Formats: sequence, C-alpha cells, structure tokens
Amino acid sequence: MDALAATLLSVADWITAHITMWVLIATGLFLTVVTRGVQVRLLPEMVKRVFGSRSGAQGGISSFQAFAISLAARVGIGNVFGVAAALLMGGPGAIFWMWVVALVGMATAFFEATLAQVFKTRAADGSFRGGPAFYMARGMKNKTLAGVFAVITLITCGFIITSVQSNAVAGTLVAAFGGSESSPLPGFGGLTGAQLVVAALVFFLTAVVVFGGIRAVARVTEWMAPVMALIYVVLVAIICLTNLTEFARVIGWIFSSAFAPEPLVGGLGGGILAAVVNGTKRGLFSNEAGQGTAPNAAATATVTHPVQQGLIQSLGVFIDTIIVCTTTAFVILISGPETWTSPEANPATLTTLAISHGLGGWTVLPMAVLIFVLAYSSIIAAYVYSDVNMSYLTGGKKWASWLVRVVCAVSATAGAVLSLDVVWNAVDIAMAVMTLTNLVALIWLFRWGTGALRDYEAQRKAGVAEPVFVGVNNPHLPADVPGDVWAPEAAQSTTTAEAR
Repeated sequence: MDALAATLLSVADWITAHITMWVLIATGLFLTVVTRGVQVRLLPEMVKRVFGSRSGAQGGISSFQAFAISLAARVGIGNVFGVAAALLMGGPGAIFWMWVVALVGMATAFFEATLAQVFKTRAADGSFRGGPAFYMARGMKNKTLAGVFAVITLITCGFIITSVQSNAVAGTLVAAFGGSESSPLPGFGGLTGAQLVVAALVFFLTAVVVFGGIRAVARVTEWMAPVMALIYVVLVAIICLTNLTEFARVIGWIFSSAFAPEPLVGGLGGGILAAVVNGTKRGLFSNEAGQGTAPNAAATATVTHPVQQGLIQSLGVFIDTIIVCTTTAFVILISGPETWTSPEANPATLTTLAISHGLGGWTVLPMAVLIFVLAYSSIIAAYVYSDVNMSYLTGGKKWASWLVRVVCAVSATAGAVLSLDVVWNAVDIAMAVMTLTNLVALIWLFRWGTGALRDYEAQRKAGVAEPVFVGVNNPHLPADVPGDVWAPEAAQSTTTAEAR
C-alpha cells in the first residue's frame, strides 16, 4: 500500500506540474481578460451582494445559504493542513502561488457559478439543481462529458473527500484528547476506544444533517460557516497583530522564495518548482476555484440574476485564500524554525503547533474542536455536491438521493478509523481530472458567462437596483437558455417574490 500511495503521489505531482497548473492559470487569465477583470472591478459589488443575499429564497435556498455551503467546503482542512503542507514541501514561495491561483481563480469561480445558475433546472420539490454536469449537457450539448463529470464528482465527493476529511479530524481529536496513547480494544481490529468514540460522533453528526437533505445542510452552514471562519481568523489575527514587526520579513520570504531555484528558509522546503507545484495544488484544494464542485451549491440559490451568485462565489475564493490561508501562513512563518523543525511537525499538526507557540498550550484543545468543525462542514458540503450530481445521473429519483446520504455517512465513519494514505494521494488526481474537464466547459461556454455579465452591468448602469435575467430573446446571449427557469414569466414571479 505504501508503494501505491507513493506512485499516486508522483502521478498527482506530475499532472499538477505539467498540466493542471498551466491550464488552470491560463483559463483564469483568459476569463479575467474577457470580463475586463471582473474580480477587481466588481469587488465592492461582491461585498454588497453578500450582505443583501439572505432573503428571496421563496421557500428554497437563499443566495447566502448557497454561498455558505460552498464556503463551508472551501474554509476547511485545506486552510489548516493544506497551507502547512504547502509550506513544509514548497517553502514560503508556495503562498505566492496560492495567491496567484486565487486571484485568477476568482474569475474562474465567477464563471462557473454564473453558468451553473444560467443552466440550472427545477427539482420536483421546487428547489434548483445545477452545476458543471448540467451546463455541459444543456450548454455544450455534450451529455457524455456531463455524465463522466457527474460520475467522477459523485465518487470524489461521496467517497474520497468525506473519508479524507473525517480521517483528518479523527486523527486530530484522538491525539488532542490523548486517545492515541490508549491500548486497542480486543475484537475491534486494533482500534482504540477513542477512535470508536470519534467514529460514532462523526457518523451521528453527519447523518443527523445529511438525512435532512440539501435544505437542512443550507440551514446549518448558513450560521456555521461564517462563525467558524470568523473564530479561526480572529484567533490567528491576534497572533499576527502582536507580531506586526515580523510582517516585512515574512513578506520578503514569500516573494523571494517564489522564484528561488533552491530553498531559502531553513527548515522548510522550497525551490521554484516545489513552490509552484505545492502552491497550485494546495491552493486548488483549498479554494476549489475551477474544480467544478462549488457550482453545484451555487446553482441551488434562488436569485433574480445569475451574475448575483457568480459575484458572491467569486468573493468566497478571496475570503478563503487571500484572507484565511494567508493568515494561517503568517502564523506558521512567524512561529519560526523551532516550530517548523519540531519532531511533531507535519501537515496535520503544524498549524496547531504554531498557534500554540503564539498563544500558549491552552489552544491545543480549542484548535482540535475547530478543526473538527472545519472538517465536518466540508463533509456535509461534499454531500450536497454528491447529491446534485446523483440527481443529474438519475433524473432526480428519491431513492438515489437517499443512497447518497447513506454513502456519505458511511464513508465519513469509515474514514475516521482507516488509514487513508492511498486515498489522500488519490484525491489530488481525482480533483485534477474534475478541474480539467470543468475548465474545458468554461472556455467552451465563455460567451454565455460574458453575455450574462453584460446584461447585468447594462441593467445596473441603467439604474436597476436588482437586475432581472431573462433567458429568452436576450441580445447579450448567444442563444436562448433551454428550459423555463429563466423564461419571462418565471423572471416576473421571482421579482415579485423578492419585492415581498
């Protein structure tokens, strides 16, 4: 198994360095150009949309709830373990490349969320479903590609991501509470009592939410995602603010190491290739821009115009990487070599060690709880992504939705007690395939995204506070939007409900 894990890691690194990295950045730059820098021009509009996005759900899922689901997935283990892994293997320069991925990724996130809204469909319960599989099938007219993407996403989110997230949190909790030192229980395959307790806790908390369906996940993540992100940012911000004199030195490390042929900071990895590969790979894992997962959540929102959700989802990438990941990196780098080179330092523990160094040992247990919440939020968000793609594959059959709920709960429980080195390395390959497939669709359909943006900006320029999208006979679009979601009568009913 160790040999297989090493092989998968080598394959993942090769795909990232030679294909994914270049396609991801090139696509982001292309979409930035065709939108005239939407992620910069409309950043104030993004913030405005987030603060005004809690209403208008009409009994479905509000724009803010959809944003919270994707934020729950974005602000997860990738912000804690992923940043630590990027620094240990790629050095401070990896953070620079995470920024690059995020800044161009904001345009990518805008496009995939906007397209998810344009080509969404209405489910039997009145809520919406959409995402890459839907815009590949309805926009590209390529049901084969849509089916392949849906299957890959279903497997990746339903099995791999849920088990990986629960594996990470189980290891953290068991270690934090001293369970790793206890003896295995007889008859339980070498598992300790602490491991079984954590597994039971993961199963219960996962099942109690996902068995309630997407609306239940939306209600939970609506408050959990912002709160957990705020708590974490406040915690690391305290350390940053008390070490302001170190900022110049840390920034210098990040920029100088980004292009250095050899590691520049003792105790950390580095070299330009290692920085680029690890920064890109961990940046993608953290913010998900271009990966094709977040659009599944974005499509569930009830909005008057697709661009509204595109702007909100773009801001999610900014929050995840530019704010949360950056503050994590600063805390780790400020902690110094005594933390980086500690025998206990690894991707799973480095952030906790750095925070403990800055604020004291009392933070170990709160960090364990916080990591649990971060991972848990990603687990239930992954269920939403799985459910949406299963809905596409089966035409929205109820039994299929229940099957996804059971699989996600079981996968999360299994991940809490199994060794997942192979799965950890396989997730990078799976996400690379998902990303490349999705990026092809974004480039193919870019005229739909730019057309929706032109329509939105034209209405805003004309003084319309809440632009309304009509998908039929719209001069900004290359063709009529299929289906009746954006028909004139549907747009009118949505506008009326928003006014109420």
